[in-house]
Amino acid sequence: MNLANKLTFIRVILAPVFFIVYLLPRFYPSLFTNGVTWTIPVLWVIFIISEITDYFDGLAARKLNQTSDFGKLFDPFADTLVQLTCFLCFIIDGIYPVNGIIPAILFLIVIYREFSILFLRNIMLRNGITLGARMGGKVKTVIYIIAVGFALAAASLERLDILNFLLPYFKIAALVIFIISVVLAVVSFIDYFLIYQKTVKAKRE
Repeated sequence: MNLANKLTFIRVILAPVFFIVYLLPRFYPSLFTNGVTWTIPVLWVIFIISEITDYFDGLAARKLNQTSDFGKLFDPFADTLVQLTCFLCFIIDGIYPVNGIIPAILFLIVIYREFSILFLRNIMLRNGITLGARMGGKVKTVIYIIAVGFALAAASLERLDILNFLLPYFKIAALVIFIISVVLAVVSFIDYFLIYQKTVKAKRE
């Protein structure tokens, strides 16, 4: 666990913390007699720290020469864990403007994509090849982050009960960006699969 991987590990820890802070007041409101407005700054701090560590773990790995096969797999794993946790919170909370929730089929596609990538990485790892994050996957991750940001902004307006006229716009923006991220996720999976096929073909030859 070098510095880069320790920074990555912070995101693994923060993912369930985000889940608890976001949803506990919804399911147990009697425990929060002063309302849920306190959760907003906490959630934003968790979100910002997650993205800061995502930047600095890669920077530390390059600057300190701490790049490793473990890190190449651990970093996208932590990213996926954080993003899926956030999206799951928004699904359960029902802030999206499609029957009150994000369309389950879209989230299901993301889940299938992530498990499929994990499966490919495991197969390639058994063949001595580490499949790290590629450009398509990195772009998808950025769009995921933007979607989470808009969704969290919508949740913030809702919980603080301010600027209500902006709430529908943030909800729609979050949904549209999430749809774009799902499309990119599928495209990036195709890219990973093609790399897998080329690797298998090269090994057979």
